[in-house]
Amino acid sequence: MAEQKTFQFLPGELDALTHARVIYVATVRRDATQSRASPMWFTITGTREVLVQSRPDGWQTKRIRRGSPVLFWIGTRRGRALVGRAEVTGDPAVLEQIIKDYPRKYWLARLGIHRPTKSSFERGDRLAIRIIPIDRLPQGFNSQPGVAAPKPYVSVKLG
Repeated sequence: MAEQKTFQFLPGELDALTHARVIYVATVRRDATQSRASPMWFTITGTREVLVQSRPDGWQTKRIRRGSPVLFWIGTRRGRALVGRAEVTGDPAVLEQIIKDYPRKYWLARLGIHRPTKSSFERGDRLAIRIIPIDRLPQGFNSQPGVAAPKPYVSVKLG
């Protein structure tokens, strides 16, 4: 199964991810169709995991909590598409990296707009989500809300 192999970025993919301003994230609904892909601020770790923040009551969070895989596109809705396992995490190192990296990467966060803070995580206003890339989707794979998600990944669950 794809989740058991170690994912390796192709030349140019990691560079594109590093320089992208946003990723577009979709999850898989209970009926195995794709949700709408939404732009999200993100950062990446030294181990090449993607970190995002979300509202605790958001659709992404609810689906991720039930084990939905995450489909994400680098930079645009028609960018390179990857699939990953995702988990909501309270890991202090993850929270700290999000708090530290967002203002470095995003001008609005430097101004205090949409800036994650330790207190916003502590209050539960924001949750951290770790996405571990597991595979790439075929070249040209597009976000198509309501269309069946790629079958090998519909049953991806966190260990």
